[in-house]
Amino acid sequence: MGFRKKTNKNPPVLSHEFIIQNHADIVSCVAMVFLLGLMFEVTSKVAVLFITVQYNVTISANEGLSEESVVNHFHHGLKDLATIFFYMLVAIIIHAIIQEYVLDKINRKMHFSKTKHSKFNESGQLSAFYLFSFGWGTSILMSENFLSNPVSLWDGYPHTLMPFQMKFYFISQMGYWLHALPEIYFQKTKKEDIPRQLVYISLYLVHIVGAYILNLNRLALVLLVLHCFIELLFHVSRLVYFSNEKRQTGFSIWAVLFVLGRLLTLSLSVLTVGFGLSNADQQGLDLANGNYNVLIVRITVLATICVTQAFMMWKFINFQLRRWREQAQAQPVKPKKLQAPKTKSKKDKANGVNGVSSNGADSPRAKKEKSS
Repeated sequence: MGFRKKTNKNPPVLSHEFIIQNHADIVSCVAMVFLLGLMFEVTSKVAVLFITVQYNVTISANEGLSEESVVNHFHHGLKDLATIFFYMLVAIIIHAIIQEYVLDKINRKMHFSKTKHSKFNESGQLSAFYLFSFGWGTSILMSENFLSNPVSLWDGYPHTLMPFQMKFYFISQMGYWLHALPEIYFQKTKKEDIPRQLVYISLYLVHIVGAYILNLNRLALVLLVLHCFIELLFHVSRLVYFSNEKRQTGFSIWAVLFVLGRLLTLSLSVLTVGFGLSNADQQGLDLANGNYNVLIVRITVLATICVTQAFMMWKFINFQLRRWREQAQAQPVKPKKLQAPKTKSKKDKANGVNGVSSNGADSPRAKKEKSS
């Protein structure tokens, strides 16, 4: 995210600078249009597509019981695109609120350089998102008992039906990472930083959307919670480092957890996709029922995960090498101590004045006098 200078000049309406300065207000107005649409019967059906989660399926636990035993589940479909678009707008608004009322105030107090200003904004935004995602995802894992029963990650595949919280979680994840694309323009991101941001945004979208469509939402939820915790630790450590460069303990803890996280991600992926789904009862490709449990799909999923983990490890190793190199350069080189010349004692000085050196021989001054 680039360094934005606030000026008192009013830019021309609909110019680039006008849109950048007022993008949060513009997006808020667009989101308000959908909310106002709920108030009128003519537009309420269209507004509901954008605001509420679609594809509700009501399931009764046991027939003949009270209405409290009825459980609502959801599956995915094309209407989810409208919902994702609306919550992308919400993410842009929340992004602007955090930037203006939290990060900008801290930046003005700390007086960061342009480079640190950009990284501080990035870590501040991602720390808030990862904290929210980790807390929300952990609550879903606990309520659905995925951690206490790992077999449920592949048992009963395809997992076409999701509880409300799980589906809304994935909708929010996709909306957030889609909002990061226009934020590149809104935040005036430097040209050299754009490729890096596009790469990790694309990786998030490919993995989340792929798991959502292939009905691997349970595995994706576990891996997302694990990944969010590790990334949260990194960005919090970077925020602490910016406040005091001597505090680097967080990076050491993150480095250990990062490697363990990559190993755990590969282990869970191979266990679920490689062993669990390969031995599942329902095999074959059935688009109508959402079953993608065929060999080519399993190989593609595992290959994508392995390549991504290898890419992340390569970036991690380069980061550590650069960090160690910077620490080595920052350490001051101790100058070699020069040995001071031995000083003559008072007795030696007296002998030198009288023309006799300490060893009994004539001094150079005495020799000169004798020769003359």
